[in-house]
Amino acid sequence: QVQLVESGGGLVQAGGSLRLSCAASRDLSSIKGMGWYRQTPGRQREWVASQVIGGARAYADSVKGRFSISRDNAGNRLVLQMNNLMPDDAAVYYCRGRYRNRDYWGQGTQVTVQG
Repeated sequence: QVQLVESGGGLVQAGGSLRLSCAASRDLSSIKGMGWYRQTPGRQREWVASQVIGGARAYADSVKGRFSISRDNAGNRLVLQMNNLMPDDAAVYYCRGRYRNRDYWGQGTQVTVQG
């Protein structure tokens, strides 16, 4: 099993920045397809960004150039740096990882953007 715990959400003004962190209970090198997703009430959860074990990163068009995903392997953390936040970025952000052919999710962290 894998436990994923997100942190770093909060309230920010439009144009501001937040840094989300996802702490994993296992070595990141054992967890595939780690990524960030977000969800707002009444809408499906959408993919935001992901980084594979080999290092390749991918981003949704809506966040490209503003968000950056990275793996802190020493700290077993997946990080999402979010810059130039906009009201449409407000959502609950979830961390996801795949371990032994099973998907694991964190409990989510709320991001609120005023402006």
